[in-house]
Amino acid sequence: MRDLTNAELVAHAKLHSDPAWQEIVRRHLPLLWSTARSAGLREADAADVCQFTWLTLAENLHRIRTPAKLSGWLITTARHEALRVRKVRGRELPVDLWGPPEPDFPSPEELVLADERARRLWRAFAGLTDQCRDILRLVAYAPDLTYQDVAEALGMPVNNLGSTRSRCLAVLRRRVEAEARV
Repeated sequence: MRDLTNAELVAHAKLHSDPAWQEIVRRHLPLLWSTARSAGLREADAADVCQFTWLTLAENLHRIRTPAKLSGWLITTARHEALRVRKVRGRELPVDLWGPPEPDFPSPEELVLADERARRLWRAFAGLTDQCRDILRLVAYAPDLTYQDVAEALGMPVNNLGSTRSRCLAVLRRRVEAEARV
């Protein structure tokens, strides 16, 4: 099933093929997860968004007009649900009182350095174009997706993806280095 296109997988899934559904999930779960998490949702809410998206796909598989654009359909559905959940939940981040205790805490110095590196990276990332942010987010959070899947999800030609990704990484690298010098 791994060598089938999204359109072929949708056709098999419509015939209730478990392997087709498993491949659709394997191929797209990281993409859905990154879409939900990029909306600022906590882990449990992101999991709910993914589950909702899969349920919506199962209920509407027969209505998908362009099966080859399954990745884009899933991203759009997940993004809309994530925004709905974020609006309902607000920006609160409740403390997980029942979670396991942290085994080792980094030193205050390590925390400060890591926090500063993360801030530099995210400031640089925020300064990228929407297209660059989308490409880098998908490549980072869904490494199993093919260039075809990523290009389809972003609505861009597949032959432009590699060079655009390289340019985006180069711009990000320069911005991070510039942030470090400031």
